[in-house]
Amino acid sequence: MSILNYPLIIAGPCSAETEEQVLQTCIGLAATKKVQVLRAGIWKPRTKPGSFEGLGLQAFPWLQQAKKITGLPVAIEVATPEHVEHALRYDIDVFWIGARTTVNPFTVQSIADALRGVHVPVFIKNPVNPDMELWIGAVERMERAGIQQIGLIHRGFSVYGNTDYRNAPVWSLAIEIKRRMQHLPMLCDPSHIAGRRSTLKAIAQQAVYLNMDGLMVETHIDPDNALSDAQQQITPESLLQLLNQLQWRSSLSNEQTFINALQKLREQIDYIDDELLMLLSQRMQIADKIGVYKKENNVAVLQMERWNNILERAYTKMKSLNLSQEFLQKYFEAVHMESIQHQTNVMRNI
Repeated sequence: MSILNYPLIIAGPCSAETEEQVLQTCIGLAATKKVQVLRAGIWKPRTKPGSFEGLGLQAFPWLQQAKKITGLPVAIEVATPEHVEHALRYDIDVFWIGARTTVNPFTVQSIADALRGVHVPVFIKNPVNPDMELWIGAVERMERAGIQQIGLIHRGFSVYGNTDYRNAPVWSLAIEIKRRMQHLPMLCDPSHIAGRRSTLKAIAQQAVYLNMDGLMVETHIDPDNALSDAQQQITPESLLQLLNQLQWRSSLSNEQTFINALQKLREQIDYIDDELLMLLSQRMQIADKIGVYKKENNVAVLQMERWNNILERAYTKMKSLNLSQEFLQKYFEAVHMESIQHQTNVMRNI
């Protein structure tokens, strides 16, 4: 099967719990006419022992039955070569590699070896930690194993102290992955980013705005009584409502007026970017001179009072300039660190 249909919607329960739960959920999803692939967790890697960890082989016949009734392909997560072997024996159509697995190159390679010569689509979720190279490395291992259809799933990252999300989206990293791997479709898993139903729509809409190729959403016929991830699952009916409310947009337009207007605006941005780069270069030249004076006078590079003054001046001006405090903080932190590096190089006579 092809995984390039747009938008690709994969949905189903976090965990396969009972035959009735799986079949009712999948039949409800098929009735939406918007879900292309059904999903269910067969093995559930939990953070601590004692939680519901899936039913394993017992659940496979239920997925086979759901596939037969609905006519839709089915997808599961695989985390070991043995999982791959079982999934192939039960004719699972789509595999995905979970975040806890992507973080381990040894495990990813063993799965790639097990899939060698198999013609099945494989989606790869981002690693738990925000490490782009691990994500790309997992893709490359699958490509070297000869997997022809590979996709990415952005499900957010574990960040210490994060409270707004179950897993912080770090959209900038997802955008950079899309830039570097433009040949691969990318889905968003808003369920694992949100961790709760109340913010699911907002996250899904942001993913659509960022031109992602589809969504993977956890759904359950009775979410409140789910054995895993109850707070983030929604019913098939709620999923249909969510999908109908999203503002889907095309990635391109053939309208010439639009193309011409967009080109002119982009040319203006390119010009401003060139000016910004020149100004940043001049700023660092001044930082080099400051480094010389500090070195000659035996003064430390980092001056916290000056750094606080820079931030305070920026925050004072941000409202009139229509810039957010979050952006200004990240921008000035990056500039400040580059300035510190320049002055440190001067101290070291580099």
